[in-house]
Amino acid sequence: MDQVVEILETDRFDCVVVNVIKTMMYKGVTIEDPFSKGRVYFGKVPSDFDVEIDDVLYIGAKALGEEKDKGSMEVYLYDENDNKLDWTLIY
Repeated sequence: MDQVVEILETDRFDCVVVNVIKTMMYKGVTIEDPFSKGRVYFGKVPSDFDVEIDDVLYIGAKALGEEKDKGSMEVYLYDENDNKLDWTLIY
């Protein structure tokens, strides 16, 4: 039996930073979920935010569309104080 779990916008999931690309204006940060090993890239993390490989950051998600268990999602990256750092779309 398939069980559907609803993800609320207020839910946060801890992830590990696996790559940081530093540019003049932004940092590109790739995070990995420790359980699924799924990765998400965030390309516009503020350059003044201090982040290194193996740091823990948090993601939250908002389902788009009518079918909450299928389709696109907005995924947000947060620091330990729940400050939003960046967002991306997953299709």
